[in-house]
Amino acid sequence: MLITGIETKIITATINPDIMIISSLGSHRLSRYVLISIHTDEGITGIGEATVMPGWSGEVPEGTCVLIERYFLPELVGQSPFDIEKLMLRLDKVAADNCFAKAAIEMALLDIQGKKLGVPVYDLLGGACRDKDIPIKFVVAATEPDIAVRNARRMVDTGFSTIKIKVGRGHPDADVERVHRVREFLGEKIDLTVDANGGWSVTDAVQTIRRLEPYNLIMVEQPVHRKDIRGMARVRAETRIPIMADESVFSIMDAMEVIRQDAADIISVYPGKNGGILKSQQIAKLAEAAGKPCHIGSNLELEIGSAAMAHLAVATNNIQSERYPADIIGPLYHQERITAEPAAIHGGIASVPDGPGLGIEIDEGRVEQMANMKL
Repeated sequence: MLITGIETKIITATINPDIMIISSLGSHRLSRYVLISIHTDEGITGIGEATVMPGWSGEVPEGTCVLIERYFLPELVGQSPFDIEKLMLRLDKVAADNCFAKAAIEMALLDIQGKKLGVPVYDLLGGACRDKDIPIKFVVAATEPDIAVRNARRMVDTGFSTIKIKVGRGHPDADVERVHRVREFLGEKIDLTVDANGGWSVTDAVQTIRRLEPYNLIMVEQPVHRKDIRGMARVRAETRIPIMADESVFSIMDAMEVIRQDAADIISVYPGKNGGILKSQQIAKLAEAAGKPCHIGSNLELEIGSAAMAHLAVATNNIQSERYPADIIGPLYHQERITAEPAAIHGGIASVPDGPGLGIEIDEGRVEQMANMKL
């Protein structure tokens, strides 16, 4: 089997305004992502999703399409989709970084392999070693406490048992009040986490996290700027709540530095940010050797990206979703979907697809509508 071509398509999905995520990075009002299709001479097509966001990795949809069609395509055509290691090394030589674009290519290659062999992607990764029903958490925006409480209650009523609260946007007093109000309303039976998305200074992080200690948080995500590993290590040393590195760990080299400086207790991984499922697994295994559990993060994927995250989660021992529920939540926030049926995400659980490959069948009609959406 050989690769014969690649297609890219920019699509737009809007976010439900009632639950829109507002963080220190801004407001996520809509998603402009890139869908890719890799075709083969046996008629099998693999699909991938590049959830590009310029504020996240610097990638933009239009640039991703040019990169894939002009620079990646010549490296892939005529090659076997089973030679993933060789092909991804080629792409790394053609273009540095561009992790979300590369992740989409890898998703599609794994999708082809699974479809050819008649097995789900998690079997290609070594098989499911964790429950196929993955605990997930709901994310509440950095907004007024009344709105935060309302949205948290709404999701707890549907079955969620863990809520993440965005912080780091505005004065730390507002962060503490938001957490206080949500904890007061929900009681102690619901687990809470907070995510600053790097929005605090080191001093504010230390002071604010200490003020949050009475609220029994299971972790604090990315308290300081992604590049300030030394600062994050200081925050961890001077506070008691477990610290999770997210934006600080795009690559395995990033993970090595976080581990070397003992800057985090937990490391967040996911295919888009890390450049593919296999690279996320590498980071998770490195973290396991260092005694640091991993967590599935997100930048609000659609159904393809969410499926890739689910396959990664169930096939990787050190991704401990039962302790740190995953962020496989993108389809809950988007008002459009690319599949005929909704993603299997409900009641605080995301279920991994069992079909061949990623187990996702796209609805071409819906995709065309999203490609032609006028805003």
